[in-house]
Amino acid sequence: MILVADSGSTKCDWFISDGEQRVFGKTMGFNPFFHSEEFILSELGKSEVLNQYKEAVESVYYYGAGCSSPERNEILKRALSAYFPNAINWTIAQDMAGAAFATCGEDPGVVCILGTGSNSCFYDGKDVHEKIPALGYVLGDEGSGAYFGKILLADYLYGRMPVELSQEFDAKYDVAKEEVFQHVYHKPHVNVYLASFMKFASFHMEHPYVNEMIYQGLKKFAQIHILCYSNYNDYPVRFVGSIAHYFRDILEQVGRELDFEVGGVVKKPIEPLADFHLSKVPS
Repeated sequence: MILVADSGSTKCDWFISDGEQRVFGKTMGFNPFFHSEEFILSELGKSEVLNQYKEAVESVYYYGAGCSSPERNEILKRALSAYFPNAINWTIAQDMAGAAFATCGEDPGVVCILGTGSNSCFYDGKDVHEKIPALGYVLGDEGSGAYFGKILLADYLYGRMPVELSQEFDAKYDVAKEEVFQHVYHKPHVNVYLASFMKFASFHMEHPYVNEMIYQGLKKFAQIHILCYSNYNDYPVRFVGSIAHYFRDILEQVGRELDFEVGGVVKKPIEPLADFHLSKVPS
């Protein structure tokens, strides 16, 4: 059986197949920058779906946030190889590679992730090439859920959010400055916490405040992470992630202004990514 995984910072989607049977599962997202081998192994053991098939998995294709160096990839490899003891074929690569395979197959193009975090690459049909590094939610992640969540929280606490939205935000989340400080400065998974406030934005996307915030953030992302490729307007630009999915209209507006075409948006790349790998399994 083969196993394909697409892991962001918030959640990880799993696909297991023997060519006929297709099984999907879900766990929390893993990032070797934040999570230890022991923690990952412990969380995997909580999945009933994975526990059912772990002995049968022979090939693993894992694409995840934070998998951008051999040292961090080895953390995942040790945890996964302990959990899937009979796996003999291994691919552990960054989430950008998975996004490229899922959206482009073997066609070249610019590919972007707009979810909890953000990133981009040029995909030549075989390999991904990043021109701008992903700096994470503190220094970068423009246009991401964490990026916008940080703006929402700051504007609420500063009193800059429109009154009608501020009142609703307070009623929904009942956040106080000290509680926010605990989550942001003392608890793990800060980026996931920040991105959780995007549900509020999605409910109010027609409000001028939210619309302008999303527009400016997506424009900033495009200026940094798309226009950096000299051939960006030679190909449709493809996107994966919930931010691109829910705010596609604004993304297309930015595309028209900056001269790039939104060629496709995939909220969850696990199914096309699984199909990509299944197509390469000898019949």
